[in-house]
Amino acid sequence: MTAKNVFISIDMEGIAGVSHGQQVARGSDDYPACRTLMANEANAAVEGAFAAGAERVLVNDSHGDMRNLRPHEIDERAELLIGGPKVPQGMMQGCDGAFDVAMFLGYHASAGTEAAIMDHTYSGAAIYDLRINGESYGEGDLNAALAGSYGVPVGLVAGDDKFCGQMDKRLPGVRTIQVKEALGRWNSISIHPNRACKLIREAAADVVAECATEPFRPEPPYVVEMDVINAAMADMCQLAGHTTRTGARSLRYETDDIRDVVRQKTLWTTLAATALR
Repeated sequence: MTAKNVFISIDMEGIAGVSHGQQVARGSDDYPACRTLMANEANAAVEGAFAAGAERVLVNDSHGDMRNLRPHEIDERAELLIGGPKVPQGMMQGCDGAFDVAMFLGYHASAGTEAAIMDHTYSGAAIYDLRINGESYGEGDLNAALAGSYGVPVGLVAGDDKFCGQMDKRLPGVRTIQVKEALGRWNSISIHPNRACKLIREAAADVVAECATEPFRPEPPYVVEMDVINAAMADMCQLAGHTTRTGARSLRYETDDIRDVVRQKTLWTTLAATALR
């Protein structure tokens, strides 16, 4: 059955040809070119989706300040969600039960992953580890769970080999496009960006025609634990309601709603950032 409505969340660290933090940082010499590489991968997925019969495609710019994609570079058939902060769902803002399938492009591995391109979990400046029921969750994991809360499966993911490996374990049957092999935090062997776009376009069409995955719905209740970078950040995070301080840098929160997990993570991260000043 054709997926009529497609949600795309696209980050930048996992784009083909991107290997260093300077490439994804606004103001660097490399950043403008990477904006175009990001747009090209988004367009490849959009093209594949419409070719397979999709009727609506929403692209959520999910990197950094979330205003990296230049509207005139995006396929005119797609809708573009740009700018931030995006409250309350961030990288998944706009995703709801109206969508039939989600795709994650340009994603990266979770914080602490060995030999992964720019590994981090939402905020490298604040989050050391995020766990749900004792298991570490990266951005792909939690975003998939949020999509699953609306009954939306993740059909396609793209990024480096470490991210794709993590998603293979989390989402059996998901289509993975490995655009590069990470050798370390700042270096990788990448396929050509044109080749990456071709693979993404073909995979997006296949996934829209027939998604092989089920929505990811981890069983509640959820014990959420987050380790921040330093104790000052934990001091600030402790101000959030229903937060338990479990260590110098560790926080705990419990809920039965995965959407509350996302909101609490966002609140903790925002509070932690105030300790950077």
